[in-house]
Amino acid sequence: MPDTSTAASIPVTEAPAAQKSRTMGVAGGAHALHDGFTDLLYVLLPVWQSQFGLGYAEIGALRALYAGAMAGFQTPAGALADRYGRPLLLALGTMLSGVGFLAASAAETFFALAVALAIGGLGSSTQHPIASSLVSAAFSGGGSRRALGIYNFAGDLGKMALPAATALLLTIMPWTSTLLLFGVFGIVSGLAILLVLRSPPVADVAGKEQQASTRVSMAAVPPSRGFSILLSIGVIDSATRMGFLTFLPFLLTLKGASLPAIGVALTVLFAGGAAGKLVCAWLGERLGVLRTVWLTEGGTALAILAMLPLPLEACFVLLPVVGVALNGTSSVIYGTVPELVPEERRTKAFGIFYTGTIGGGALAPIVYGLFSDAMGVPVMMMVISGIVLVTLPLSWWLCREAPYIRR
Repeated sequence: MPDTSTAASIPVTEAPAAQKSRTMGVAGGAHALHDGFTDLLYVLLPVWQSQFGLGYAEIGALRALYAGAMAGFQTPAGALADRYGRPLLLALGTMLSGVGFLAASAAETFFALAVALAIGGLGSSTQHPIASSLVSAAFSGGGSRRALGIYNFAGDLGKMALPAATALLLTIMPWTSTLLLFGVFGIVSGLAILLVLRSPPVADVAGKEQQASTRVSMAAVPPSRGFSILLSIGVIDSATRMGFLTFLPFLLTLKGASLPAIGVALTVLFAGGAAGKLVCAWLGERLGVLRTVWLTEGGTALAILAMLPLPLEACFVLLPVVGVALNGTSSVIYGTVPELVPEERRTKAFGIFYTGTIGGGALAPIVYGLFSDAMGVPVMMMVISGIVLVTLPLSWWLCREAPYIRR
């Protein structure tokens, strides 16, 4: 559905390529900002534990409040965006995240901090469904998967940059001032989104004939369970990633790694993951969904198993490869959503998809933790590597149910 709320200000002389670049810049920037906001909390949790005298259960509750608000409101955010316009909702959500950080900077009690983080998570719930749909609309056709891979890569840049910036700022100013800066930055970024996306992306102004053609072609596709199968693959992939990341430090500790070494290991893994988003988006276009998912998920299972008997030094060498395989699948499956859902329903579909994947990723460490207590970390890693292989028959089923997607 076109974003009619801003259609009156379309600059008719602007080239489609410029509109695509503008859309990708805003969507990628929003992804980097919101993913960075989400992950910088890991740096602040020990600070808050000391500041407020919190137990580990309360620390976990703070993290769960932000992630839960972000996951739970993505589908409503997508529905509101379809009604009031995607640029407006993305901008308001970004500003609301900034307000949440401003409120957190002034929090003097645990309850006030919890409410502030819930507000921040609520604002971040707008980013994934809206920015993804903006990119898929602007880069319709064969370039959609690659564009969504670049968009996902931008999120990884934010995950690396903002936590590092937070750690640096905490060495020169109090945590309250650090959050105040991020809050102001979020509000200014929301205003910038409104300014830059004052006209809709290229797919919204491409002409009624092209939109009608897209609707007809999608309407001609026979009903299938493709989206539900794709969502199942996404949930398992996300649960695997979060489970592995949660228990990797403990596995490395068993091999004799120090705390600084674990930090380096995570940095190397995240760098490989960022590269995997780009590499596997490119592979998805050339090899198709089935071959790429089998390659990445099979590679993830083998790499996890390979780490168990290896010494610590060899694990460091393997970690970038693990990162590529671990994160690469997400680019392929996110990029397949537009092939299964008509354009006018994509914002809602992305909301459902991200709710499921983020929710699965949030629950996985709890479930895997219970099994790890009972069986130990190495055995738990074997369980993770076995569960991820369930995506292989699911990907085959997906291609059978939706034969019109690239295999």
